[in-house]
Amino acid sequence: MVKMVDRVYEIHDPRFRNLIVQSAELEELHTGCRWAEGPVWFADMNCLLFSDIPNQRMLRYIPGEGVSIYREPSNFVNGNTRDRQGRLVSCEHGGRRVIRTEVDGSITVLADRFEGRRLNSPNDVVVKSDGSVWFTDPTYGILSDYEGYRAEPEQPSRNVYRLNPESGTLSIVADDFGEPNGLAFSPDEKLLYVADSAASHDETAPRHIRAFDVVDGARLENGRVFCTLDCGLPDGFRLDLAGNLWTSAGDGVHCFAPDGTLLGKILVPQTVANLTFGGPRRNRLFITATQSLYAVYLTATGAQYP
Repeated sequence: MVKMVDRVYEIHDPRFRNLIVQSAELEELHTGCRWAEGPVWFADMNCLLFSDIPNQRMLRYIPGEGVSIYREPSNFVNGNTRDRQGRLVSCEHGGRRVIRTEVDGSITVLADRFEGRRLNSPNDVVVKSDGSVWFTDPTYGILSDYEGYRAEPEQPSRNVYRLNPESGTLSIVADDFGEPNGLAFSPDEKLLYVADSAASHDETAPRHIRAFDVVDGARLENGRVFCTLDCGLPDGFRLDLAGNLWTSAGDGVHCFAPDGTLLGKILVPQTVANLTFGGPRRNRLFITATQSLYAVYLTATGAQYP
């Protein structure tokens, strides 16, 4: 049953009024998760897949029908996306790997080691238009047995990786994060944004999202701070077609203009972990927040993530 939730828009910049529908309700579509994460929209199947990490399951939401189990056990899947062929690409905490679900349901391992050592716990993933797979590898999934299996890290927790789609070669594209988390390309793929969430266990760490220039489609240069959150820390985020960045935060969803200006907030009753645009016109923002899946309609249109 869909529940309408009291919410408040915080307008920090007049431009935010043109991105929201002030009469649109924040809807709670599902609850009962332990840590909801990794939403990805499947337009061709009119459904949203998302992770419930500690409960070891992936869920599927179909508008008008509700939520059902998609995969259980999930091996502690966290972030999800689709590749250019429409296949599901996921980050597994339990397997410490990035996997692809084939059309027949079989699993292909895309990456689980770098230079002979196991990855930590791949967290979030995006696929560029050239088929390359970019993902972050912090230690959250091996810190305890709650979101994965406790283990000692075999890689530094600071790395962002790129998987070459032709050779299968894995390379480090950034190595100076505390704990890299969510990531997304700008609509033209000239920029890659990456969240640093090290403040989750180090209060002195920054709570920001950084931007990098994508050079020759394969390298990152000119890393700089794009925005800093004033509540909570950044986790997952997406961009709209105008280049505005919508990110999870401690008090809801924060929207930043392409120049890094905070435009406004959508306040959500629970701590937000991730979000994605979906619906037939990609103007519905799906929000995974602790125990629940929320959604709200916007005037903004999400950038195309297949």
